[in-house]
Amino acid sequence: MRFALAAAFALIAPLSLAAQTAPTSPDLATATPISGSWSYAATSGGSEAIFVNAGGFPQLWVQCTRATRRVSIAKPATAAAPSLAVWTSSLTRSVPASFNPATGRLTIELAASDPLLDALSNSRGRLGFTVGSEPSLIVPAWAEPARVVEDCRA
Repeated sequence: MRFALAAAFALIAPLSLAAQTAPTSPDLATATPISGSWSYAATSGGSEAIFVNAGGFPQLWVQCTRATRRVSIAKPATAAAPSLAVWTSSLTRSVPASFNPATGRLTIELAASDPLLDALSNSRGRLGFTVGSEPSLIVPAWAEPARVVEDCRA
C-alpha cells in the first residue's frame, strides 16, 4: 500500500511542477484593460486616436491617412519585430510590422476596408496588441478608433 501511494505521488509531482512552470498565454477575453483614456483629433491628412495610460504616456496610436485610405496602428517599442498581433472579441490576426527607431514605434498598416478594422471598431470591452513574447497591451475599446476608421472610409 505504501509503495502504491509513493508511486502515485512520484507521478503527480512532476506534473504539478510542469503546470506551475509552463508558460501560459493570457486569456485576452478576460484580461483587464490598462487605465487611461482615448482622445480623437482631426489632422491635416486625416485623423488620429491616441490612447494614453493613467500616467499620461501614449500607448497606442490609430491614424488615418485619407489620401491613401490606409489606417496605421502603432505602439511604443524598443526594437523591431516581424509582426504585431491584434486581438478583438471577434477576430485575431498577426499583421506584418515595421519599426521606426526615430519615433520608437512599431507600426502596422491596413487598408481602410480591412475586416480587422471592423472587428476593432466593434470589439466588446477591450482590444489586445501583442509583440512576440512581450506582455500584451490591453486597452479599452472606445469609439475614438472607430471614428478614425470611418474617416478613412468616407
